[in-house]
Amino acid sequence: MYLPKQFQIDDKTTIHRLIKENGFATLFSQHKVHPYATHLPLTINEDGNCLYGHLARANKQWTDIVEQEVLAVFQGPHCYISPSWYETDRAVPTWNYVAVHVYGKVEILEGTELMNTLRDLVLKYEDRKSSYKYDQVDVRFLEGMTKGIVGFKIKISSFGQEK
Repeated sequence: MYLPKQFQIDDKTTIHRLIKENGFATLFSQHKVHPYATHLPLTINEDGNCLYGHLARANKQWTDIVEQEVLAVFQGPHCYISPSWYETDRAVPTWNYVAVHVYGKVEILEGTELMNTLRDLVLKYEDRKSSYKYDQVDVRFLEGMTKGIVGFKIKISSFGQEK
């Protein structure tokens, strides 16, 4: 992605906030030498050095993703900018947007670490007033449901244009 210097966000606190506020990302990797993308929620840990998520076990992306460098793209607010907004007729339309690109390597998660990431994800999005309480769900049921997913973490190596 071409990004003019004046529009780059270098402040890690701002980057982490944007990821937390716009947690639905697109995860890009290579699968059998072809580009592959999955849209999924990802969370960032408090230290800001790892992303966590999971893929459906039926999704082939996970089968060769371990130790691959991947790209997660978080899309924030965006809008069309009309030339009519300028005080000149020598303008063209453009698009304003906020996006964060995160690069890193993938590790598969299992057991307690996977269960903790699932809990964190639910607690992030489930309304506190909801009748659904993750901590009250039968642990054996949750463990059974994890057979249909593959948890992972991405150890962040860089953000955006740092590559």
